[in-house]
Amino acid sequence: MPTIPWITVTTPTTPEVQCMASRLEVKSVRDAPGFLISSLKLWRQARRSPGVLGVALKAEILKGTFWTYSAWTDKSAIYAYAAAEPHKSTVERKRKVMREATFVFFDAPADELPVSWDEIGRRIAEERDSARSRQG
Repeated sequence: MPTIPWITVTTPTTPEVQCMASRLEVKSVRDAPGFLISSLKLWRQARRSPGVLGVALKAEILKGTFWTYSAWTDKSAIYAYAAAEPHKSTVERKRKVMREATFVFFDAPADELPVSWDEIGRRIAEERDSARSRQG
């Protein structure tokens, strides 16, 4: 399970920051290596993006599950990253191999960065449960 631990890119200048976490699942384990390569490219892009404070990536290759976590100065910085290349076209290309994707956005105290993977997992599970309840 390759994990790139939290890397602080910029020190926060505000007491609260905007965080984004995701759980991405591919349809087949055969898609996992290519998805990992793309994920690493986007991780590098995030590290260089304006407004990023820190990033982390966890890949559970044999499960076909990928986790991301990042902190930003504000939500507009997250959206600017998502709209920029190569993120934009990579997401469009990789949708066809995706089974499921869950995203959560939340505020966090800057002095508590990084949030643990356990906490990320809890927040994502809560969002997935909530989304399933809304659907059914």
